[in-house]
Amino acid sequence: MTSPTDAAILSAAGVHKRFGALVVLDDIDFAMGEDEAVGIVGPNGAGKTTLLSVLSGAFPPSSGSIAFKGDDVTALPATQRCRLGLVRTHQVPKPFGGMTTFENVFVAASHGAGLGRDEAYEEALGSLKLCGMIGVANRRAETLGLLDRKRLELARALAARPTLLLLDEIGGGLTDGEASELVGTIKELRRRKIGIVWIEHIVHILLQVAERLICMDAGKIIADGEPRAVMADPQVIRAYLGGGPK
Repeated sequence: MTSPTDAAILSAAGVHKRFGALVVLDDIDFAMGEDEAVGIVGPNGAGKTTLLSVLSGAFPPSSGSIAFKGDDVTALPATQRCRLGLVRTHQVPKPFGGMTTFENVFVAASHGAGLGRDEAYEEALGSLKLCGMIGVANRRAETLGLLDRKRLELARALAARPTLLLLDEIGGGLTDGEASELVGTIKELRRRKIGIVWIEHIVHILLQVAERLICMDAGKIIADGEPRAVMADPQVIRAYLGGGPK
């Protein structure tokens, strides 16, 4: 087991996660530096989303530890990690029904980031503008199409003022053109020095952002490094693409 380094903004050491007898994460060691963009790929059931849930605080690890900004946050719930700047989006957006797009983002700024009313108002407007959603700010969130719901999910996360953003298949269900629009927004976040951990099945979209790639299979990290080298790894080809040399 490797120890988290002082330079790591986020790290996991010896993390296991079990649901009853089912082992979903098996001795995960992970560390990333500040302002790094890390992509995570792997077949369905590899443990990718569970890893994000453990990192964000939605699930406690069965064993092991999580550190963020040099502090042990293993026992902290997701709400407290969010206040520290560790913010997560979800694969299936679930905006607050009966509220407008703006109100959804305002709630994220006021409760996720803990901002006062005036500051939360300005933060919500800035997040909506960055995500190209000012034109639908007054629409009920439940009336939005899939692309705008994905944008809203991202805007809500941004309004919480993340230092590090965990993205769970934010491109899922979108056309290549729609996913490319989201990539443009995420590239702007990189210019603003926000770190990214991004799970995505649309690999060619992911490779436009990720500087480092991790492949998971059966709850383990099987490759970690430069993206194209990882995708060419025979072990990754067998696990992720379903073929290749033995």
